[in-house]
Amino acid sequence: MADASYLTIGKVVKRLQPQYPDLTVSKVRYLEDEGLLNPSRTPGGYRLYSSRDIKRLENILYLQKNRFMPLSVIREELDRLDDPSQAVVVHHDEHVLSSDDEETINKFHPIDRMPELLGVSASFVRSLSDVGVLSLRCSPHGRDLVDGHDFPLIRIADHLRHYGIGPKNLRQYVTAARRESTMFEQALVVYGRTSDEDPQRRHDAYEKALDQMLYLTNELRDELIKRSITNRGDGIHIS
Repeated sequence: MADASYLTIGKVVKRLQPQYPDLTVSKVRYLEDEGLLNPSRTPGGYRLYSSRDIKRLENILYLQKNRFMPLSVIREELDRLDDPSQAVVVHHDEHVLSSDDEETINKFHPIDRMPELLGVSASFVRSLSDVGVLSLRCSPHGRDLVDGHDFPLIRIADHLRHYGIGPKNLRQYVTAARRESTMFEQALVVYGRTSDEDPQRRHDAYEKALDQMLYLTNELRDELIKRSITNRGDGIHIS
C-alpha cells in the first residue's frame, strides 16, 4: 500500500486544478516526458508524487503561467539549484493570481472593473478587443463584459506593453494563432479516428499530442526569433 504522504497523478491534478484549471493528467505526463518531473512508481508502475514533487510541479506551472517562461528556461532554472523544490517561492496572494479562482474565471465581468481586478484600464482591454485578442460581450443593459477566461491574455498583453509591444502589435499574433489552430486541427484529426475503444485513452492521447505540438511550435518560434535578432545584430557591440 502506498505511503499516505504520496499522491497519485489524478489526486495531484485534482489538488492543483482550482488554481490551474487547464491542468490535466496528460499535461503532467508530458512534463515528465520532458524531464521536468520524476515521481516515484509503485511495483505496478503507478506514479506516486511526494510533497517535493508537487511543489516542483506547482513551481513549473507558476513560472509558465505568470512569468511566461518556456519549459527550456524553467528546466535550467530548476536544475541549477541544489533543491529544485525551492527554485521559486510561489506567492498565492500575489495580485497577479488573485483573479484566477474558478468562480472568477467562469464569469463575465463589467469592463469598468478591470482596474480593480487586473490593474489595467478599460480602454486597454477595449484596444485588445479591437485587434482580436479577445471578444467583449454586451450585457442586457448595454455594458461591455469581459470573459474571465480572457484574464491570462490581458495579463500577458499588459506585461508586453512594458517592452513597447502594444495592442496593435498583437494583431499579427492573432492572425498567426488562427492559422496555426487550423493546422493543429488537421494534424489532430487522426486522434478522432483511432481504433482505441476507451474514450479516456483517446482523450489523453489527444491532450498529450496537443501539449507537445504547442510546446514544440513555441520552441521553434522562439529559436527562429532569437536567430533572426542575433543575425541582425551581428555588427552591434554592447560595452
